[in-house]
Amino acid sequence: MAEMQHYKKWLFGFLLILVGCSDPVKEQITQQIPITEQRITQLGNSLDQGQIRNANLIKQYASKLRTTKPELSALIDEFAKDATQQSPMFLALKERLNTVKTQPNMFANNQAIFDELLNIYQAADPVLYSDALSDPLNVLADMSDGVLPRVNALSKAQSLQANNAQDFGTGEQLIGNPNYGQWTTGSNGMSFWAWYGMYSMMGDLFGSRRVYYNDWGSRRNYSYYNDYGRTRYSSPSQLRKQTQLDNRTRKSFESRGQKYTSAYSKNRTGSSSLSGQSKTAQTSAKRFSSSNSSKSSYAKKTTASKNASFRNSSSTTSRSFRRGK
Repeated sequence: MAEMQHYKKWLFGFLLILVGCSDPVKEQITQQIPITEQRITQLGNSLDQGQIRNANLIKQYASKLRTTKPELSALIDEFAKDATQQSPMFLALKERLNTVKTQPNMFANNQAIFDELLNIYQAADPVLYSDALSDPLNVLADMSDGVLPRVNALSKAQSLQANNAQDFGTGEQLIGNPNYGQWTTGSNGMSFWAWYGMYSMMGDLFGSRRVYYNDWGSRRNYSYYNDYGRTRYSSPSQLRKQTQLDNRTRKSFESRGQKYTSAYSKNRTGSSSLSGQSKTAQTSAKRFSSSNSSKSSYAKKTTASKNASFRNSSSTTSRSFRRGK
């Protein structure tokens, strides 16, 4: 009898050790991976089936521009990819998920991995994704010299005036968006925007001058990515680089006794008829300041992601909108 009691105590202690060693966040990661993977697949299918509203408008705008501005066809064709699964933004979501699955050591801890999975899941929501496409869509609108109206945004003139912003040329909505280019440090120590691949044609075709971060940071205009979508459509490493660059620029200004306004210190004016999801997207930004969120908050987020319904095409395309004039 004494031996049996001793065995029970040993077994109970062993079970306690097992429970203490288990990682609930790791279990949530295992559950969330296929959910996020399915969401991306569904988004891809929606793009293929013409169920993403702003993707459809990109196709329409691209088609009209090829007729009126054939000399811009190569650049127009590049932006037309944003309406498909070849969009830099869509490919980035797939790449980020693959990083979670194959390179978990790239993240600080399991909580950071879980955060990234939820971020990708929410970024692949068809309504949020359609809103995010308003940036490349409105670049096409600006390329038409005002013939094609902006969507989900005020006109360029209205937005520049409202924000006391500097005009950084055609394509300025995409400056700062790591899906289209990156900040590069020149020999003079100043960071400037360098477009990826075909997007560099914008500087040649529209005569845009080099954009330096210290100018852009304080005088940038509105864009969906920078004002609403940054925490959704950037990887953790991209966000860290943005923060490091912003901090480095601030220190440079302070060393000269100058005041610096961060590029992300406040939302710029310019959005029009965005979805409710976009308007509340910034609330997640605090998650990136620390990986020490409470376990209860993770449980709530997991439940929310499981219960979130994938919006069908009717909810995506029925939303009314105003056009910039």
